[in-house]
Amino acid sequence: MVAGYYKLIIGELRRLGYTKLGNAKGSHEKWVDQAGKVMIVPHNLKSRHTANAILKDAGSAEKI
Repeated sequence: MVAGYYKLIIGELRRLGYTKLGNAKGSHEKWVDQAGKVMIVPHNLKSRHTANAILKDAGSAEKI
């Protein structure tokens, strides 16, 4: 069973300079970089495709 990709995504966002802005609706969090770009990340992130899309939108070259 997949444990989820939340911790991997959060680690990469922190490496890219994102900080947690707060909670969003449901089980989602808002992360923002210094330029003001906001990323929404779900706590129950189990899809590899969604995780890769979040990384791509954040500007990371990493893939899962």
